[in-house]
Amino acid sequence: MIRSGLFALMFLALAVPASAKVYRDRSVAMTTVQDLEVERYLGLWYEIARFPNRFEKGCVGVTAEYGLLEDGQISVTNTCREETLNGQVRQAEGKARIEGPGQLSVTFVPWLPFARGDYWVLGLRADYSVAVVGAPRGSTGWILARTPEISAADRNWAESVLQKNGYDTGQLTYIPQVEIAE
Repeated sequence: MIRSGLFALMFLALAVPASAKVYRDRSVAMTTVQDLEVERYLGLWYEIARFPNRFEKGCVGVTAEYGLLEDGQISVTNTCREETLNGQVRQAEGKARIEGPGQLSVTFVPWLPFARGDYWVLGLRADYSVAVVGAPRGSTGWILARTPEISAADRNWAESVLQKNGYDTGQLTYIPQVEIAE
C-alpha cells in the first residue's frame, strides 16, 4: 500500500472553500444526529456516493476507517484506488475531534492549524449501517455504508437526508466499490 503525502495534502481542500463548488443551498439550516454514539460509528465505511471534490478526483473503491485514540480524538484512514478498482492505492491518515452533537472536524495536515474541515453526520440509520455526512459550506458531502452496496430504500433515505439539508442530490456521484479482504 502506498502512503502518499500528496494525497494527504489534497485533503487540505477541506479547509480551502474559496474555489470549491457549492452543492447545497446554505440558507437551509443543517441538522445533525444529536445522539451520535461515537463508539458505534468507529470502524470501516465504504463511500457509496459523494459530491465531486478536488481531493478525491479519480478515486474509486474509497473507504474510510475510524478508530478511537487515547487522547479521545478519532483516527481517520482514507483509502482510494486511482481510476479503477485495480488501480494504485492511495491512503491518507488524519485525526478528527468532536465539536458538538453529530459535528466533527477533520484534519489530514495537523501541522497547519487552519486546515480543519467540517464533518457533520446529518443522518444515520438506527443500526449504524448507512450514514450521511456533509458540511455547512456545502462543498462536500457523502453517503457511507458498512457494506460496498446499499439498497434502493437506503439510497432514497440518504438522498432525502441530503435534500432536507439543502443539497442538490442531482450532483451526487455514485462510486464504484470493491469488497475489502479482511
